[in-house]
Amino acid sequence: MHSPLRGGLRPTLGHVETPSTVQISGTTAAEIADSVRALVERGELGPGDLLPPVRTLAERLGVNRNTAVAAYRRLARDGAVVAQGRAGTRIAGRQQTAQEGFAAADALAGLRSDTPAGMLGDLGSGNPDPALIPDLAPALAGAVGRPVLYGEPVIDPGFEAWARDWVAPDVPTGTAADLTLTSGAVDAIERLLAQALVRDDAVALEDPCFLASIQTVRHAGYRTLPVPVDDEGMTAGGLRAALEAGARAVVLTPRAQNPTGASLSARRAEELRAVLAEHPYVLVVLDDYYSFLSRRPFRSPLPPGHRRWALVRSVSKFLGPDLCLAVLATDPETAGRLALRLSSGTTWVSHLLQRLAHGVLADEAARARIEQAAAHYAARNAEVAALLAARGLDAPAADGMSLWVPLPRPATEVAAALARRGWLVRTGDEFRLAPEGEPSRHLRVTAHGLTGEDAERLADDLLAAIAEVC
Repeated sequence: MHSPLRGGLRPTLGHVETPSTVQISGTTAAEIADSVRALVERGELGPGDLLPPVRTLAERLGVNRNTAVAAYRRLARDGAVVAQGRAGTRIAGRQQTAQEGFAAADALAGLRSDTPAGMLGDLGSGNPDPALIPDLAPALAGAVGRPVLYGEPVIDPGFEAWARDWVAPDVPTGTAADLTLTSGAVDAIERLLAQALVRDDAVALEDPCFLASIQTVRHAGYRTLPVPVDDEGMTAGGLRAALEAGARAVVLTPRAQNPTGASLSARRAEELRAVLAEHPYVLVVLDDYYSFLSRRPFRSPLPPGHRRWALVRSVSKFLGPDLCLAVLATDPETAGRLALRLSSGTTWVSHLLQRLAHGVLADEAARARIEQAAAHYAARNAEVAALLAARGLDAPAADGMSLWVPLPRPATEVAAALARRGWLVRTGDEFRLAPEGEPSRHLRVTAHGLTGEDAERLADDLLAAIAEVC
């Protein structure tokens, strides 16, 4: 019988087999994977239990070996099992999910630092500087008005007019655009994918990828098709390969890609347009989350007349994460499908939030504060990048709130050494779509809150951490 332990995996030594009473069934990959999930839900399989080898399972079920391989891949993709190479495939235990805005000190690939978590300088959360978020108090009085009742327009008229002006220059030429509001960009992407896809449909995602997008796709049961990102953004060759492999949706960050900071160059946007022109009905979601804070121009990869698209702009990075509001400009069909999904759940974003956001964004002093924040983040990134370059570390000052720092050694080793010096950072492993393969050799470092002296100390400590593990 399997151990009652539920907190993690059993040791790989001992070769604990699948309990003899357990009967995995099915003739297709989907049926086999569902059978394993059902056994886990009933408690007949538990964390650490070793599943039969692929060949053995295929023989028992009378299916092709590739069918068993596909079933295990589905389970691994959903986080239900952990593939351990020659040690076999085991039922996974509960694992901490990486979250944006929160970087746990013991999340460094299982390595604990010698420094208490509360003593670490947090360069991993990726949060905006609260001192640079405009004061919401002056706009509060204007946000309070008569009560909004059921059946009224879901977008406040004043905010709708402002939002249309915000997105109008960047929607695809030759297409009509409808507006929808959601409770932030993550909510927008989740709803957009849900109205277009069903479980096991494929989604093309940037690799490395924004944490929330990874979790959204994984928990919904979609298949991820990784598309590499370089200094100019999502690669055209990678996108073409994903579309040829059956991607029904693409989530793309046109600027300040998280975690790399890459923004689409004019050349790359043109290359992507040429690829997407051959797939006019694939849903393309442009997550322009950084918008007002970006130091790069918005370059759309959408070809004229593309049929299924969405431009998503959130206010969280410059008005604060607590103001959960995102504007979606979409093609009319997508807007109609979104309306149907919204009608069965949260039917609208609070008009109080809409009026509050509109009041702040229409205020010249608040807009000046946002521009000040944009300049601050860019300047601090450039400062820290220059300090690293002076020490032989090439970390380009790309767009966004963080630096993507390349390393000569696996990132988990360097991150652990940095933690012993009092710094908490994120490793590139957290942002990868596929956990297998070579360890990441990048750190994401959010250093915009450091003073000159602290920035110098970070650069020195990073160099020392690299030397320690080399």
